[in-house]
Amino acid sequence: MNTNKDKLVIFDTTLRDGEQSPGASMTKDEKIRIARMLERMRVDVIEAGFAIASQGDFEAVQAVAETVRDSRVCSLARAVGPDIIRAGEALKSANASRIHTFIATSPIHMKYKLQMEPEQVLEQAVKAVKHARQFTDDVEFSLEDGSRSEPDFMYRIIEAVIAAGAGTINIPDTVGYGEPEEYGAMFRRVIENVPNSDKAIFSTHCHNDLGLAVANSLSAVMNGVRQVECTINGLGERAGNASLEEIVMAVRTRQDLYPVDTGIDTSHIVPTSRMVSSITGFPVQPNKAIVGANAFAHESGIHQDGVLKHRETYEIMSAEDVGWGQNRLVLGKHSGRAAVKARYQELGVTFDDPAEFQIVFQRFKDLADKKHEIFDEDLQSIVAGAEEPVEHYRLASLDVHSRSGNRPQALLQLLIEGAEVNAQADGSGPVDATFKAIESVVNSNADLKLYSVNAVTQGTDSQGTVTVRLERDGRLVNGVGADTDILVASAQAYLDALNLLASGERKRQGV
Repeated sequence: MNTNKDKLVIFDTTLRDGEQSPGASMTKDEKIRIARMLERMRVDVIEAGFAIASQGDFEAVQAVAETVRDSRVCSLARAVGPDIIRAGEALKSANASRIHTFIATSPIHMKYKLQMEPEQVLEQAVKAVKHARQFTDDVEFSLEDGSRSEPDFMYRIIEAVIAAGAGTINIPDTVGYGEPEEYGAMFRRVIENVPNSDKAIFSTHCHNDLGLAVANSLSAVMNGVRQVECTINGLGERAGNASLEEIVMAVRTRQDLYPVDTGIDTSHIVPTSRMVSSITGFPVQPNKAIVGANAFAHESGIHQDGVLKHRETYEIMSAEDVGWGQNRLVLGKHSGRAAVKARYQELGVTFDDPAEFQIVFQRFKDLADKKHEIFDEDLQSIVAGAEEPVEHYRLASLDVHSRSGNRPQALLQLLIEGAEVNAQADGSGPVDATFKAIESVVNSNADLKLYSVNAVTQGTDSQGTVTVRLERDGRLVNGVGADTDILVASAQAYLDALNLLASGERKRQGV
């Protein structure tokens, strides 16, 4: 980090706001894996969840707090007593903790959602900050829907909560309505008009509804903000949040422009992106900045010639600096347990439970029998399914017949609560037949909202990763399956989604 620059605090909310992306719920163990990778990346603050949302969320925040030592661990809490108490309990074992409490401050939210007068909102905000300070000396206060709040009221409530002990003030663009010049100027006015603004760090939290989350965040930085709230791959509800990798690399690449620098170890960006994508089942688009497969690819002959002569003619940053091209080919069918475990450790994945590693290692051996070369992407895909939800449904065997001129037919055997069940169906294609066969015995009443196939690596022997999104009773889940046989991967993904629906995990609410 450039010591002549101000420190830009990176606040990662992949585990909280990122998880609010429809179908992106994560298990406790998956959250721990991601948190460890964020810690390795040297993220300053990890928002681990919303402790009061559910028992599962409480346990996940608690587990991350117990595991992470170098980053500060945070829990979200509404500005009410039970939320704050629950957050404090979940963070009790953290080496460094933060409670992030919030209340809506825009006229439309106060009137229609809270049904409170501005003075009541101000009083409750101050009370919440003082309460949170009983559990931690680091309290963040957010003005939900801040970008649509009235300036004079914002000044008053910010001054009051800073006086009450809030060390970080976040003004989020909750609905993605902001525009860079306007949003940045708002922070400048706030800092100028709040008498005690020098006693707090100001923070930005932008949503990407208009594709402006990163631009708005960077504009805020240019106007005095010193914390950015963001997510890996821009994951988040609706159109997502500001992308951590884009924020960090924009600041790093344009040190001639930005008055700040981060402490992020950028070499872990790509491995972390892959891990999050594998766990959530949300593939990264090929042309995604920094972490997309084409981010450093050059097709144009003119570009290729320029890069060969001097890289900086067409590349403004190094692919290696963000983690591309590092140890891509790793293992094969003769590799042993120690080598596999060591490579996982290099990827930021550790196994506290020997039984979990045994599952992963067996899957590695099974895959190595099918393809000669095992890549890092394969390893991430394998570990993503190591701790599955309770398996109400499991694929035992699949036989699909597809012939030109005939309707494809799927014959499969399922284990339902351990009992063998046979099913068959035809369909417009082999995948359609497979899904209809499953439904003929499961009768889930779920609607298929998304079917997506992505190759994990290059080559015809690559694993195919399939994502299936199902909706039932307003609840969305993403199921993921991976196999060198795309039909097997499809069946696994569909059953994974059904298992998630059966597990009944709750979704979260928040800023």
